[in-house]
Amino acid sequence: MPDRMPKAVLFDWDGTLVNSWPIIHESMNRTLEAMGHPVWTMEETTTRVRKSLREAFPELFGDRWEDARDIFYGAYREVHLERVEKIDGADEMLALLQAHGSHLGVVSNKSGGHLRAESEKLGWDRFFEGFLVGATDAARDKPATDPIYMALEGTGIDPHPDVWFVGDTWVDIACGRAANCHTILIGDNDPKDEEFREHPPHENYFTVQAFLEVVRGIQRSI
Repeated sequence: MPDRMPKAVLFDWDGTLVNSWPIIHESMNRTLEAMGHPVWTMEETTTRVRKSLREAFPELFGDRWEDARDIFYGAYREVHLERVEKIDGADEMLALLQAHGSHLGVVSNKSGGHLRAESEKLGWDRFFEGFLVGATDAARDKPATDPIYMALEGTGIDPHPDVWFVGDTWVDIACGRAANCHTILIGDNDPKDEEFREHPPHENYFTVQAFLEVVRGIQRSI
């Protein structure tokens, strides 16, 4: 772990700061069923949903991917603002980093509109101040580095190990490492798994709470 607080911290959204997997899972299965595909288990959803929709759906649904997109977004919009939940410790972590003066941003493969609506609903706009980059906001989505540069635009901060990238999948770690950020894996995914073989995180924590305690320790040592 670095021995000093970061200039900036960029977070993934789903599975990192919020628990929206049940909503994604239900919306995905409604889409698969409508398109004549077998539905997925929750484990399949959390394993297979990695890339942004504009990259993943053409592979899944071919020429009909835009129809599938409309079904998915329609199902998601019906419930996401009522059911999205903060992950335990996320509020405290964001407040601690903001109090230190770290720039905070989000780089997500969720639709930018849905991302910003959820941030407003959760009362988190005060932390991110508009630096919420979702799918299609940049020319390319994660794991390309374009969204990282957008999330730092105007801050005077360049991607560097003093910028932490926090996420829960290989896509996040690959994106952060490609931009020379310090990468932190959060959650149940094992950094020894095959998906991280080419993109290992610099460090990992099973929960946000565990990561929060480490950050508190750095702050106390300064």
